[in-house]
Amino acid sequence: MTPSDAHLEPIDTDRWARREHFEHYRRRVPCSYEMTVDLDATRFVEAVRRAGVRTYPAQLWAISTVVNRHPEFRMQLLPDGSPAVWDVVHPEFTVFHPEPETFSGLVVRHDADFRRFHDDAVATIAEHRHDTRMFPQQDRPRNVFDVSSLPWTAFTGFALHIADGWDHLLPIITLGRYRTVDDRVLLPMALQVNHAAADGFHAARLVREVEELLGEPGWIAP
Repeated sequence: MTPSDAHLEPIDTDRWARREHFEHYRRRVPCSYEMTVDLDATRFVEAVRRAGVRTYPAQLWAISTVVNRHPEFRMQLLPDGSPAVWDVVHPEFTVFHPEPETFSGLVVRHDADFRRFHDDAVATIAEHRHDTRMFPQQDRPRNVFDVSSLPWTAFTGFALHIADGWDHLLPIITLGRYRTVDDRVLLPMALQVNHAAADGFHAARLVREVEELLGEPGWIAP
Protein backbone atom coordinates (compact mmCIF):
# COMPACT_ATOMS: atom_id res chain seq x y z
CA MET A 1 0.00 0.00 0.00
CA THR A 2 1.48 3.31 -1.03
CA PRO A 3 0.90 6.47 1.00
CA SER A 4 -2.33 8.29 0.26
CA ASP A 5 -2.16 11.55 -1.65
CA ALA A 6 -5.70 12.47 -0.62
CA HIS A 7 -6.52 15.95 0.60
CA LEU A 8 -8.31 16.78 3.85
CA GLU A 9 -10.26 20.01 3.31
CA PRO A 10 -11.36 22.03 6.37
CA ILE A 11 -15.07 22.87 6.47
CA ASP A 12 -15.96 26.55 6.55
CA THR A 13 -18.22 26.26 9.58
CA ASP A 14 -19.37 29.89 9.28
CA ARG A 15 -21.19 28.88 6.08
CA TRP A 16 -21.97 25.29 7.00
CA ALA A 17 -25.65 24.40 7.30
CA ARG A 18 -24.83 21.63 9.77
CA ARG A 19 -22.75 23.75 12.12
CA GLU A 20 -25.33 23.80 14.92
CA HIS A 21 -26.06 20.09 14.58
CA PHE A 22 -22.36 19.22 14.51
CA GLU A 23 -21.63 21.22 17.63
CA HIS A 24 -24.66 19.78 19.43
CA TYR A 25 -23.66 16.15 18.81
CA ARG A 26 -19.97 16.82 19.36
CA ARG A 27 -20.17 18.88 22.55
CA ARG A 28 -23.57 18.69 24.21
CA VAL A 29 -24.90 15.23 23.37
CA PRO A 30 -22.05 13.13 21.90
CA CYS A 31 -23.60 10.06 20.32
CA SER A 32 -23.51 7.60 17.48
CA TYR A 33 -26.30 5.42 16.16
CA GLU A 34 -26.70 2.15 14.31
CA MET A 35 -29.19 0.89 11.78
CA THR A 36 -29.43 -2.65 10.42
CA VAL A 37 -31.18 -3.29 7.12
CA ASP A 38 -31.79 -6.12 4.68
CA LEU A 39 -30.61 -5.17 1.20
CA ASP A 40 -32.22 -6.90 -1.76
CA ALA A 41 -29.18 -8.51 -3.42
CA THR A 42 -31.05 -10.88 -5.74
CA ARG A 43 -29.91 -9.37 -9.02
CA PHE A 44 -26.46 -8.62 -7.61
CA VAL A 45 -25.87 -12.30 -6.73
CA GLU A 46 -26.97 -13.37 -10.20
CA ALA A 47 -24.68 -10.81 -11.87
CA VAL A 48 -21.68 -11.85 -9.77
CA ARG A 49 -22.17 -15.50 -10.74
CA ARG A 50 -22.57 -14.71 -14.44
CA ALA A 51 -19.47 -12.50 -14.52
CA GLY A 52 -17.32 -14.88 -12.46
CA VAL A 53 -16.13 -12.13 -10.12
CA ARG A 54 -15.57 -12.30 -6.36
CA THR A 55 -18.51 -11.37 -4.16
CA TYR A 56 -16.69 -9.53 -1.37
CA PRO A 57 -14.74 -7.14 -3.63
CA ALA A 58 -17.97 -6.41 -5.52
CA GLN A 59 -19.78 -5.62 -2.26
CA LEU A 60 -16.88 -3.40 -1.20
CA TRP A 61 -16.95 -1.47 -4.47
CA ALA A 62 -20.67 -0.76 -4.20
CA ILE A 63 -20.30 0.48 -0.62
CA SER A 64 -17.17 2.52 -1.33
CA THR A 65 -18.78 4.12 -4.36
CA VAL A 66 -21.74 5.37 -2.35
CA VAL A 67 -19.65 6.45 0.64
CA ASN A 68 -17.47 8.55 -1.67
CA ARG A 69 -20.49 10.32 -3.15
CA HIS A 70 -21.31 12.11 0.08
CA PRO A 71 -19.06 14.42 2.13
CA GLU A 72 -20.81 13.56 5.41
CA PHE A 73 -19.32 10.07 5.13
CA ARG A 74 -15.80 11.33 4.37
CA MET A 75 -15.39 13.48 7.48
CA GLN A 76 -12.53 13.54 9.94
CA LEU A 77 -11.49 15.90 12.70
CA LEU A 78 -8.45 18.13 12.44
CA PRO A 79 -6.04 18.29 15.42
CA ASP A 80 -7.92 21.29 16.80
CA GLY A 81 -11.21 19.37 16.75
CA SER A 82 -12.71 21.20 13.78
CA PRO A 83 -14.37 19.19 10.97
CA ALA A 84 -12.82 18.49 7.59
CA VAL A 85 -13.65 16.32 4.58
CA TRP A 86 -11.39 13.96 2.64
CA ASP A 87 -11.69 14.20 -1.12
CA VAL A 88 -11.62 10.38 -1.22
CA VAL A 89 -11.75 7.57 1.33
CA HIS A 90 -10.76 3.94 0.87
CA PRO A 91 -12.33 0.83 2.39
CA GLU A 92 -10.37 -0.95 5.10
CA PHE A 93 -11.90 -4.40 5.23
CA THR A 94 -11.48 -7.56 7.27
CA VAL A 95 -10.29 -10.93 5.94
CA PHE A 96 -10.44 -14.08 8.03
CA HIS A 97 -7.57 -16.50 8.73
CA PRO A 98 -9.11 -19.94 9.40
CA GLU A 99 -6.16 -21.62 11.12
CA PRO A 100 -5.56 -19.16 13.99
CA GLU A 101 -9.19 -17.93 13.78
CA THR A 102 -8.09 -14.31 13.59
CA PHE A 103 -8.46 -11.59 10.99
CA SER A 104 -6.45 -8.92 9.22
CA GLY A 105 -7.53 -5.45 8.19
CA LEU A 106 -6.57 -4.66 4.60
CA VAL A 107 -6.92 -1.46 2.60
CA VAL A 108 -7.65 -1.22 -1.10
CA ARG A 109 -7.77 2.10 -2.90
CA HIS A 110 -11.16 3.26 -4.08
CA ASP A 111 -11.43 3.28 -7.86
CA ALA A 112 -14.41 4.43 -9.91
CA ASP A 113 -13.67 1.57 -12.31
CA PHE A 114 -15.14 -1.61 -10.82
CA ARG A 115 -12.86 -4.02 -12.63
CA ARG A 116 -9.68 -2.25 -11.55
CA PHE A 117 -10.94 -2.08 -7.98
CA HIS A 118 -11.99 -5.75 -8.03
CA ASP A 119 -8.66 -6.96 -9.38
CA ASP A 120 -6.74 -4.80 -6.90
CA ALA A 121 -8.80 -6.18 -4.00
CA VAL A 122 -8.36 -9.78 -5.15
CA ALA A 123 -4.60 -9.27 -5.50
CA THR A 124 -4.37 -7.57 -2.09
CA ILE A 125 -6.20 -10.44 -0.39
CA ALA A 126 -4.01 -13.02 -2.12
CA GLU A 127 -0.82 -11.17 -1.22
CA HIS A 128 -1.63 -11.14 2.49
CA ARG A 129 -3.49 -14.43 2.71
CA HIS A 130 -0.90 -16.03 4.99
CA ASP A 131 0.12 -12.91 6.92
CA THR A 132 -1.83 -13.09 10.15
CA ARG A 133 -0.78 -9.72 11.55
CA MET A 134 -3.77 -7.53 12.29
CA PHE A 135 -2.51 -4.80 9.94
CA PRO A 136 0.03 -6.35 7.57
CA GLN A 137 0.26 -3.53 5.03
CA GLN A 138 2.88 -0.84 5.26
CA ASP A 139 2.08 2.87 4.85
CA ARG A 140 -1.64 2.47 5.49
CA PRO A 141 -3.42 5.76 4.67
CA ARG A 142 -5.45 7.71 7.21
CA ASN A 143 -8.38 8.29 4.87
CA VAL A 144 -10.08 4.93 5.36
CA PHE A 145 -13.51 3.77 6.54
CA ASP A 146 -14.19 0.34 8.03
CA VAL A 147 -16.04 -2.60 6.49
CA SER A 148 -16.36 -6.01 8.13
CA SER A 149 -17.98 -9.19 6.88
CA LEU A 150 -19.60 -11.93 8.97
CA PRO A 151 -20.31 -14.51 6.24
CA TRP A 152 -21.08 -17.22 8.79
CA THR A 153 -24.37 -15.80 10.00
CA ALA A 154 -27.24 -13.58 8.98
CA PHE A 155 -28.42 -11.03 11.50
CA THR A 156 -31.31 -8.65 12.03
CA GLY A 157 -29.46 -6.40 14.44
CA PHE A 158 -25.81 -5.53 15.01
CA ALA A 159 -24.20 -2.86 17.17
CA LEU A 160 -20.65 -1.83 18.01
CA HIS A 161 -19.75 -0.25 21.34
CA ILE A 162 -16.63 1.88 20.96
CA ALA A 163 -15.23 3.37 24.15
CA ASP A 164 -14.66 7.12 23.82
CA GLY A 165 -15.28 6.92 20.08
CA TRP A 166 -16.81 10.38 19.69
CA ASP A 167 -13.88 11.58 17.56
CA HIS A 168 -14.47 8.90 14.93
CA LEU A 169 -16.60 10.47 12.21
CA LEU A 170 -16.19 7.98 9.37
CA PRO A 171 -18.87 5.29 8.97
CA ILE A 172 -18.45 1.67 10.07
CA ILE A 173 -20.26 -0.96 8.00
CA THR A 174 -20.78 -4.66 8.76
CA LEU A 175 -22.14 -7.22 6.30
CA GLY A 176 -23.77 -10.55 7.16
CA ARG A 177 -24.56 -13.81 5.43
CA TYR A 178 -27.13 -13.91 2.66
CA ARG A 179 -30.53 -15.31 3.50
CA THR A 180 -33.39 -16.18 1.18
CA VAL A 181 -36.93 -14.98 1.77
CA ASP A 182 -39.45 -16.18 -0.81
CA ASP A 183 -37.66 -15.49 -4.11
CA ARG A 184 -35.37 -12.72 -2.83
CA VAL A 185 -31.77 -12.91 -1.64
CA LEU A 186 -31.23 -10.54 1.26
CA LEU A 187 -27.92 -9.14 2.48
CA PRO A 188 -27.84 -7.86 6.09
CA MET A 189 -25.95 -4.60 6.42
CA ALA A 190 -25.33 -2.70 9.65
CA LEU A 191 -24.29 0.95 9.49
CA GLN A 192 -22.80 2.85 12.42
CA VAL A 193 -22.72 6.63 12.12
CA ASN A 194 -21.47 9.46 14.31
CA HIS A 195 -24.45 11.78 14.74
CA ALA A 196 -22.16 14.82 14.53
CA ALA A 197 -21.36 13.87 10.94
CA ALA A 198 -24.68 12.63 9.61
CA ASP A 199 -28.36 12.36 10.49
CA GLY A 200 -30.94 9.71 9.74
CA PHE A 201 -31.67 11.25 6.34
CA HIS A 202 -28.06 10.80 5.26
CA ALA A 203 -27.87 7.24 6.59
CA ALA A 204 -31.11 6.30 4.82
CA ARG A 205 -29.82 7.79 1.56
CA LEU A 206 -26.61 5.77 1.80
CA VAL A 207 -28.60 2.57 2.38
CA ARG A 208 -30.93 3.33 -0.51
CA GLU A 209 -28.11 4.08 -2.95
CA VAL A 210 -26.19 0.92 -2.05
CA GLU A 211 -29.33 -1.11 -2.63
CA GLU A 212 -29.87 0.65 -5.97
CA LEU A 213 -26.38 -0.40 -7.08
CA LEU A 214 -27.08 -3.98 -6.02
CA GLY A 215 -30.42 -3.89 -7.82
CA GLU A 216 -28.97 -2.51 -11.08
CA PRO A 217 -25.66 -4.40 -11.30
CA GLY A 218 -24.80 -3.57 -14.91
CA TRP A 219 -21.47 -2.24 -13.60
CA ILE A 220 -20.39 -5.83 -12.92
CA ALA A 221 -20.64 -6.92 -16.55
CA PRO A 222 -17.32 -7.32 -18.43
